[in-house]
Amino acid sequence: MMRCDSLTLFYGNKAVLNRFSLEIPECGVTALSGPSGCGKTTLLRVLAGLAQPQSGEITGVAPQETAFLFQEDRLFPWRTVEQHLTDVLPKGERDRVPALLALTELTGEETSRPAALSGGMGRRLALARCLALPARLYLLDEPFAGVDLPRALRILDRLKTLPAPVLLVSHEPAVLDGADRVLKLDGPPLFAPFS
Repeated sequence: MMRCDSLTLFYGNKAVLNRFSLEIPECGVTALSGPSGCGKTTLLRVLAGLAQPQSGEITGVAPQETAFLFQEDRLFPWRTVEQHLTDVLPKGERDRVPALLALTELTGEETSRPAALSGGMGRRLALARCLALPARLYLLDEPFAGVDLPRALRILDRLKTLPAPVLLVSHEPAVLDGADRVLKLDGPPLFAPFS
C-alpha cells in the first residue's frame, strides 16, 4: 500500500496541504476532484518529488518510481508520434508502441508530428508517452483535457487494467464517476474521505 501521512506544505503563508493523509491502492484509478487551488496538483508534485512538504511522510513509493503527466503536453515538434514513445521506452520494450497507441486511440498516427495532431490527439500522445515510462504509480494531471468524453471514458477503462495504480486529477463529472474511487478535496484538507 502506498501512503501519504500528515503531509503539510505551505506556499508562503498559505497552507496547500495541511496534515494530509491518503492511502493509494495497489491497482485501479483514484481520481482527485475539487476546486482550483485546493491542492490536487500540489499533491501530485509532492508524490513525484517535484515539491517538498514541510512535514509528513510518503511510504510505499519513491519519486523515481512515478511517472508524471503534466497539464501541458510538452511535445517536441520535430519528433513523430512513434518517436515520442520510443524515446522513453526501455530499449527492450519498444514493441509496446502499438499497444500504447491502441490504448490512447492513436493507431495510424505513428509518423505524424504534433503540428498535424488536434489538441485532443496531442493530449493523448502526452498520455501515451507518460504510460510508456516504467512506473509503480502514474500521476496524471488533467489527462483528458481536450479529449472528447466518449473517448476519454474508453481510455479511462483501459487505465484501470494497468499493472500500476493511477492517481489522476479531473474536473469532469463523468470521468470522476468512471474512476474506481474519488477523493474530494476542498483544501487545505486534513483528510478527505473517498466517495
